[in-house]
Amino acid sequence: DDLGYNVFFKVIDGAHFVPQHRERIIIVGFKDDVDFDWDKVKLPEKGKVTLGQILHKPKVEPAAKVDGSNYFDYENKKLLSKYTLTDNLWTYLQNYKKKHQAAGNGFGFGMVNEGSVTRTLSARYYKDGSEILVDQGDDKNPRRLTPRECARLMGFPDTFKIPVSDTRAYKQFGNSVVVPVMEAVAKAMRPHICSPVTAAKSKKQ
Repeated sequence: DDLGYNVFFKVIDGAHFVPQHRERIIIVGFKDDVDFDWDKVKLPEKGKVTLGQILHKPKVEPAAKVDGSNYFDYENKKLLSKYTLTDNLWTYLQNYKKKHQAAGNGFGFGMVNEGSVTRTLSARYYKDGSEILVDQGDDKNPRRLTPRECARLMGFPDTFKIPVSDTRAYKQFGNSVVVPVMEAVAKAMRPHICSPVTAAKSKKQ
């Protein structure tokens, strides 16, 4: 305000576009006096997109040239085993959850399935994946999301290249914004940005 900007803000949940609850305060500012309206930001109904739509699909997963065999075994049409939790880690997470339940708080892991909308992906996901664990049935330990699935969870297209290690990818996606949210906000901002520029050009002519 002190700089003369007209500032507008709103809390938007990424679950309008992706299967993840990710509430963020979106702030936009205009130097000109504009009638920006958050109602012009088109937000689909929350919960329509579920986790099953972004998970790797064994047997039918289309080959992703940008990923190679980093996250999915395309030859055998199955997930890489490295994303399944080890027995030691899975036992630790279960005991950790029981300990905190006994203490009366909610710390623990977040188990999800294909019909779920997940918790918020965080930059610490690389440590144990505890906030979003994919159920693989009673006869198998749960798994964490692959970096490609994290990219999809943030709204990145499969053409987006991930040129870093799993650890760095998890950190970066955990710190990212939901791409379709920002796209929707940008589309609502565009008329208010382009109109003053067009008017200024007309005056010069």
